Amino acid sequence: MIHISTRKDGIETKKKILTVCVQLFLEQGYKQTTISQIVKKAGVARGSFQNLFSTKDAILMELVGTMFSGQFGVAKNIVGDNMSPIYTYAVETAIQITLTELNENLREIYIEAYTMPETAEYIYVHTTTELKQIFGSNFPGYTESDFYEMEIGTSGIMRNYMARKCDIHFPLDHKLRRFLTAAMRVYKVPEEEQAKVLAFIRSLDIRAIATEVMYKLFAMLEMTFDFKLSKDDEEGETR
Repeated sequence: MIHISTRKDGIETKKKILTVCVQLFLEQGYKQTTISQIVKKAGVARGSFQNLFSTKDAILMELVGTMFSGQFGVAKNIVGDNMSPIYTYAVETAIQITLTELNENLREIYIEAYTMPETAEYIYVHTTTELKQIFGSNFPGYTESDFYEMEIGTSGIMRNYMARKCDIHFPLDHKLRRFLTAAMRVYKVPEEEQAKVLAFIRSLDIRAIATEVMYKLFAMLEMTFDFKLSKDDEEGETR
């Protein structure tokens, strides 16, 4: 009975820590959140935190896994079944980049996710299979390992574009066009098809779509990690 009780206590402590961490990451930013804040808000001992998570970065992996779990599904619903999967890729990446323009704390989470070795590796592996399905016909004989290696490069491009904030000299539509053009060239999408994909992205109200995705993401995270964001954070930083 003691063993079962101890294990249950450990599960509850982990849940408390995850709940507090995700809430603080979204409310004040990943870098601004300290382990001291986490253990105080969660009401747990620092030693308990360190027994469960070696670093704050380990918690980011839990968050990233939840955030990235349904990305392609959203894009597929927008594109439908009658268009090339290249459009799904374009919509998915456009939404992801736009999310980082809507909320600065999300920007920081995404940048950290693409930077930290463990979370970046998760993204590479998670995306590779999709890339092979989408662009495989352009690379006869390429294996998933080949697409994994290309994903390392395109993820680096993605991270850098996310990190560069939009302004009057570099508006969102310009950023999306630059990234998608670079990525589609890597995956050997013909120039004529590139132009059609870019025209389709321009036809979408990508900011409105990303805003809806952001609210759904916040709601999913609240449900998954059992917390409630403040009203200000739910409204985001849409500008």
